[in-house]
Amino acid sequence: MSDTKKKFEAAAAAVLKAKKDPGSDMKLKLYAHYKQGTEGDVQGDKPGFTDFVNRAKYEAWAKLKGMSADDAQNAYIKLVDRITRE
Repeated sequence: MSDTKKKFEAAAAAVLKAKKDPGSDMKLKLYAHYKQGTEGDVQGDKPGFTDFVNRAKYEAWAKLKGMSADDAQNAYIKLVDRITRE
């Protein structure tokens, strides 16, 4: 397992233990980077405009289209570091 992958998995576990709620915008960034880092580019149909939460998640993930898994995982690690330091 690569060093990045180990750090990514540790960050995914650490974010669940964060003492403070990072807020909706940060949660969307975390979600998008996690999905891009684990599954690649967004797949499936875009949720309808009345499905606010899932549509926001889809759009956040779609913005990262083309980003490599390693880049997404490194960005996720940095986001989690920022949250857990606060």
